[in-house]
Amino acid sequence: MSLRSIMPRLTMLLTALALTGCGLNSVPTAEETAKARWADVQNEYQRRADLVPNLVATVKGYATQEKEVLTQVTEARAKATSIQVKAEDLGDPAKLQQFGEAQGSLSQALGRLLMVTENYPDLKSNQNFLALQSQLEGTENRISIARRDYNAAVQAYNTRIRTFPDAIGAKVFYGAKPMTPFQATAPNAQTAPTVRF
Repeated sequence: MSLRSIMPRLTMLLTALALTGCGLNSVPTAEETAKARWADVQNEYQRRADLVPNLVATVKGYATQEKEVLTQVTEARAKATSIQVKAEDLGDPAKLQQFGEAQGSLSQALGRLLMVTENYPDLKSNQNFLALQSQLEGTENRISIARRDYNAAVQAYNTRIRTFPDAIGAKVFYGAKPMTPFQATAPNAQTAPTVRF
């Protein structure tokens, strides 16, 4: 075999190797993973939106003293479910902030509802209220885990599209742009709440 006959094959082999190192597969895989994690976040918020009204309806009869708090939860839930963020909106910090604020309002309303247990011990003894409290805690934990997983997927994607050699394929073939991680929007979210008895 001559060098001339080997040269086209060698060129194709080198081109294929170069392209595999440029993120042709890894960039869309990382992007889809981040989008899937965002869908998990939305799923957990939807679970909360579906679960809370049913549980609140069960407990409402026992919590007449705190009807205002339950009304706030219902209104915050309605507002939170009215704001939708789709996968193509993940690069828009304003939409994510609006979504986060609505979810933060619901979280605050739920926090006030949980404080009712401290003020009214007779509600604590009610099994329905205990079930509500347990479900709310579990739901908030699931949301927290889903947001953490989404942020990890966004970090992996953003790192991949900014580092060599995947950055080449990300820009040339996909025009990839960084995604926005989930951020706390509640005022003083970084400060632990004070509990007073």
